[in-house]
Amino acid sequence: MIPTTETKPINSVSWEQRLLKNAGRPKSSLKPEYQELKFTLHRKLLDKINLEALATIDNQRVRGEVRQALISLIDSEPTLLSALEKQQICDEVLDEVFGLGPLEPLLQDPTISDILVNGSKQVYVERKGLLEMTTVTFRDDQHLLRIIDKIVSQVGRRVDESNPMVDARLSDGSRVNAIIPPLALDGPVMSIRRFSQDKLMPADLVERKALTQGMMELLEAAVKAHLNIIIIGGTGAGKTTLLNALSFFINPKERIVTIEDAAELQLKQPHVVRLETRPPNLEGHGAVRQRELLINSLRMRPDRIVVGEVRGAEALDMLQAMNTGHDGSLTTIHANSPRDGISRLEVMVSLANASMQLVSIRQQIASAVNVLVQAARMSDGSRRVVNLTEVTGMEGEVVTLQDIFVFEKRGLSPDGRVMGRFAATGIRPKFYEKLLAAGIRLRPDIFDEVVEV
Repeated sequence: MIPTTETKPINSVSWEQRLLKNAGRPKSSLKPEYQELKFTLHRKLLDKINLEALATIDNQRVRGEVRQALISLIDSEPTLLSALEKQQICDEVLDEVFGLGPLEPLLQDPTISDILVNGSKQVYVERKGLLEMTTVTFRDDQHLLRIIDKIVSQVGRRVDESNPMVDARLSDGSRVNAIIPPLALDGPVMSIRRFSQDKLMPADLVERKALTQGMMELLEAAVKAHLNIIIIGGTGAGKTTLLNALSFFINPKERIVTIEDAAELQLKQPHVVRLETRPPNLEGHGAVRQRELLINSLRMRPDRIVVGEVRGAEALDMLQAMNTGHDGSLTTIHANSPRDGISRLEVMVSLANASMQLVSIRQQIASAVNVLVQAARMSDGSRRVVNLTEVTGMEGEVVTLQDIFVFEKRGLSPDGRVMGRFAATGIRPKFYEKLLAAGIRLRPDIFDEVVEV
């Protein structure tokens, strides 16, 4: 029997497969009277059952018993509904109780990488790098605000007029950003960056033509030889995916410390210490930033430090760590080209020490960084490594770079697919001596490789 008393929703349970996954909702579900019925049933269900008591019962059994109670409530309503509509409204009310309401079918769809909510009546998703509008809507702004509050409260954060912007993380690791009025003029806005459960391995990236086999072999050698690598690119370019793939080549005997704002990395090595930043509490105190974690990590005897993304003053500490015995460190930064990546590093280091001379900053960068890997998202939604660049040192007061591999875009196919080729520049990198010193020998034809895609 279902306990019957006043109740509050529990945080999370396992999900059943949605009956209408990847399909548009029936037109009746968009009618105001349908929405009103759904919320009436939701309210009656919460009045009838005690979800806190059910939280101690097996998840599948809970959902089954609540479904039966909900079906009884639907049958008692005077509104005439078809069997399909009853099934649909039952799923939607269960999503309101146990999940994230109208967003739940989207979260169950593995092909969706981003969910973008622009107010209560407009929801977009990204599939294969391309945006498309959905039929998903919320009842009103208050309904959307309740869903946002449900997300952020699970991780001990809040969103209200005094704190209208918030970052949070779902239980599966997906990143959530929400901003509400008065900062958002057209109603609450939320974006969910999905967390892929299937980690792409190096072979998968080669198969998907994100880079060539030769490029991957060179990057594998660079990781094994403890070269310092920075992955650069714009938002959604696949930087974290590539960082995850490269981490596969790290020796399992090494001690790795990862530092992230929102934990996304999925390193498979046995000796990994994962650190995550902490936002301010309700009083605005207690924040722990990446720089503090990075400084502390140096006392933890790491063989390698992996920073999810460098975006501020921690850049100086990262460079110093690379220069003082933590070779083989990896990180990502936002930039549109290797040269822009160097410029961003200069700016971020100056944030940490404004009195530091520019030439000294550049010397730090030239000494610490060995390889820049630029990832980009193409117009057809595909992600590719478009530059594999070596930092060769200083020439005067300028950091010198040389491309080892480049992607040359050649146009679009009739179906809109980006066409081009990966081409080696023919230059043998200066760090090749370090590879030989580490006992790594590459195929001699790697540096002459040309692959059409």
